[in-house]
Order: sequence, then structure tokens, then C-alpha cells
Amino acid sequence: MKTVLRSTIVCVCLIQNAVAQLDYEQEPINYSTSQATDPVARLLERLDSGETRLNWDDDHGYLKSVLKELQVPVSSQVLVFSKTSLQVSRITPRTPRAIYFNDDVYVGWVQRGGVVELSAADARLGGTFYTLEQTPGDRPRIERETAHCLQCHGSTHTRRTPGHMVRSVYSDAGGLPVYRLGTFLNDDTSPFENRWGGWYVTGTHGSMSHMGNVVMDQDGEVEDFDRESGANITRLSDLVNTKPYLSDHSDIVALMVLQHQTTFHNVLTAANHSGLITARDAIIMNKALGRPEDHESESTERRYSSAAEKVLKGLLFSNEWPLQDTVKGTTSFVEDFESRGPFDSQNRSLRQFDLKTRLFRYPCSFLIYSDGFTNLPPGVRNRIWSRLDEILDSRDVSPAFSHLSPEDRQAIREILIDTCPEFRSRQPGLNTENLTP
Repeated sequence: MKTVLRSTIVCVCLIQNAVAQLDYEQEPINYSTSQATDPVARLLERLDSGETRLNWDDDHGYLKSVLKELQVPVSSQVLVFSKTSLQVSRITPRTPRAIYFNDDVYVGWVQRGGVVELSAADARLGGTFYTLEQTPGDRPRIERETAHCLQCHGSTHTRRTPGHMVRSVYSDAGGLPVYRLGTFLNDDTSPFENRWGGWYVTGTHGSMSHMGNVVMDQDGEVEDFDRESGANITRLSDLVNTKPYLSDHSDIVALMVLQHQTTFHNVLTAANHSGLITARDAIIMNKALGRPEDHESESTERRYSSAAEKVLKGLLFSNEWPLQDTVKGTTSFVEDFESRGPFDSQNRSLRQFDLKTRLFRYPCSFLIYSDGFTNLPPGVRNRIWSRLDEILDSRDVSPAFSHLSPEDRQAIREILIDTCPEFRSRQPGLNTENLTP
């Protein structure tokens, strides 16, 4: 008994010492020293091997070429003018930073910037950050950043995991945030009126108002901030010269997708890291107590279940802020995004927009197909699939998922059966002939 107790105390101390370190720098994650496998890391490998090259142009440096290599559409362009990122000295309302993105890659560009900022959602590590030097040459340098970026991108803003965020601020005419008035992290649950401060926004949204397109004095107060002056802007020519950019727009629908996916990627990363560390701790305790290696204690089960529930709430848009009016963008972003599918046998897709009362027609995130989701640790992922089945079958009608009508649940279930092999494989007795592979 004394030996077991002593071993348990030693193991608990080891676990507590590990907790004192940032979770993502612990075994088995080892963020800073682990090799990334995200799309930017794979591009770097192709460049090093000579399989591909980046082309330079005098107006934008490597921007166009890197967007092409990473398959990032120009229609995703959004413009942020607050000084809240790496190249702050070059960002103002007159010279905003452009961000382009797809499901798992983000590209940042500023006028006369020294680098193109690249980041990605790595399936295991979470947000990974790189710089591409804006210097013409045969071998442009892409370097991974593991320290400086994480001061913001590995903080409470991103659930203490490496990740991304859409931040809304009260900005002055120089792009400096008026921090004393507070800031907002934008996600699906954010009131519309608190979204996109410090960003340009093109699109219509009826009677709703947001914080985009507006600046204020540093000594101003919240009541001085004129949201209406920035509402329903469809062209930016009266606010900023957009000729240096690849697009004249900062599409409102692109911004809504951006705030969803950055937040949900962070949820997936937190669940991934929590699951990996829970599995590590379980092995330590099981060995100390002489239990089978795959034994799951009540504590282990609770930790897995807690991570799974957070994923489910993000996946199914729990507490999504309801739209009070129709939202319409100004670019081809909606068409480009929806065209990617995958589609079920009735030509439905999780990428199809609603934009009248909510973001998507079928409120289940398209990131269910992402590497970040499919590579979640088994202890977390198995619980997600089991609980998702309960929710979509209406065996779970708890408040967190009460926004899902019976029709929503049935449609999501049918789409997933046709388009998501792992979900399909967990449906007992299902006839899988003629389903989308």
C-alpha cells in the first residue's frame, strides 16, 4: 500500500509540474520543437526540393504566387486597419492590412511590408506562424515563428493554445485601438453591433449595425462611436484607396466565415491538446496503480467528455447570435465558398449559406471535414461521434442544441451520411451503396 501511495504521489507531482508549463510545450505536443505538417510546411518542402517556385512581381512581391500555391482565393480578401498585428508601423486606415484565407491557411499582406505573413491550422500543433521575406530572389525565405507571434496567438484570446482570432476594437484615425473602451473577440455568438471594429466591411445588412468602417478620437466615449456611418457600405472608394490591393472589397460574408473558423479551429486545437495530455496522464496513473494501459478512470472520462462537449457546441453553432436582417456580400466569395462542397445526393452541402437568420443553412461546421477534426485523439473523437448521433437523432434535446429544429437535425444527418465517411461508418445497418465516397 505504501509503495502504491508513494508511486501515486510521484506521478501526481510529475503531472502538476507539467501543468506549470504551457500545455502546448509539453509532451507529447512539444509545439516549438515539433515538425509542422500544415499546408505552409508542405509548401516549404516543395520549395526546398525544387518542385515549385514562387514568382515575384513589383506591386505585391510574392503575394499572388503564394496565394496560388496555397489555393487561397482572392475573393476571401478582408482589410483590417487597426494596429493589432506584426507589421503595426505600416498599418493605418489609409494602408490597411489585407488578409486572405481558405479553410486552414491565412495570408497577410501590407503595403511596403518586409514580409508576407503566413499562418495555418496544423492538425496536431494548432496555429502555426511563418514569415516570407519580401525580397526578390531565386530562393525566397520562409521561416517558422515559434515565440513572438504566440504572445498574442497563444494567449487567453485563443484558449491558451496556438491559434487565430478576429479582434474588434474602437480605433482612432491612425489605427491605434482605444483600449480603455475595451475590445471584443468576434465569434458566432458575438452581437452584430460588436463585430469588426478596426476592419473595413463591404456588404449590406439592413437595419443591423456593426463597428466596421468607423474611427473615433482617442479621448472619445462609446456613445460617440457612430456605427450608422459605417453601415451598408458596398464600396470603399470614399474611405480608402484600394488600388494597391488585389480586390476593392472586404466582404462581410468572408468576415463572418473568418470569425467562425478561427474560433472553431481554436476549439479543435484545445480539444486535441487536452485529449493528448489526458491520454498521457492516464498512462502514467494506470502504470503506477497497476491497471490495464487502456483503463479509463472517471477523471479521464470527464476530461475527454468535457473536451468533446466544447467541440460539439462549436460544431453545431450553439448560442449563435441570430441575424435580424439579411446579409449580402459584395464579391464572389459566397459562390466560391459554396462551390467547394462536398454535396450529398440531394445537392446539399454544409457550405451553403443562409444569411437571413443565421450564417449557414445547415448549422454544422464545414470544418468537420478538416484534418484538425479527423485527427482528434480517439478518446475525444469517439465521444463526439456518439454524442453527435444522439443530438441528430433528437435523443438529446438539451438547451445547448435547442436551436436545431427536427428538420435541421435530419438534414445534417443525411448530409453527413453522404459526405462524411467516418460518420457513415458508425451508422449500424446503414445501406452504404451509391453514397458519396
